[in-house]
Amino acid sequence: MKKNKTFLLEARKRIALVAHDNMKGELLDWAKYNKHTLRQHELYATGTTGGLLSDELELDIHRLKSGPLGGDQQIGALIADEKIDVLIFFWDPMSALPHDPDIKALLRLGVVWNIAIACDRTTADFLLTSPLMHSKVDVNLPDYQNYLNRKIH
Repeated sequence: MKKNKTFLLEARKRIALVAHDNMKGELLDWAKYNKHTLRQHELYATGTTGGLLSDELELDIHRLKSGPLGGDQQIGALIADEKIDVLIFFWDPMSALPHDPDIKALLRLGVVWNIAIACDRTTADFLLTSPLMHSKVDVNLPDYQNYLNRKIH
């Protein structure tokens, strides 16, 4: 039987904001519309996206490297270290990108660590307007100890 552990997600969430080049305008429009809500949380973003958001919103944003230069992996590492609670990732489903494996790995880590993920504007709107977004929440996380203790032949 799979065991779970529970942890408390604080009311002030740590939100990662990521957008592919063709989606930066969409993310920027969404963020401007939600500026007052976003300012209540701690924001992280990959390179160019972080610069655009910081300039437009006049909010402090932890800026990481550009996605193709390792920013996606930096966000993934923060997720694995339980330092990101929400991932807003406006990705372009119509363009193949050279760093697609990094993107897939980032989304996989979000699911492994059971964080909230939005990949489009509608889902991001639902997520940001949820009462859970602004309150403390108990979150279940699979206990991966059995996986870590497995014997490999």
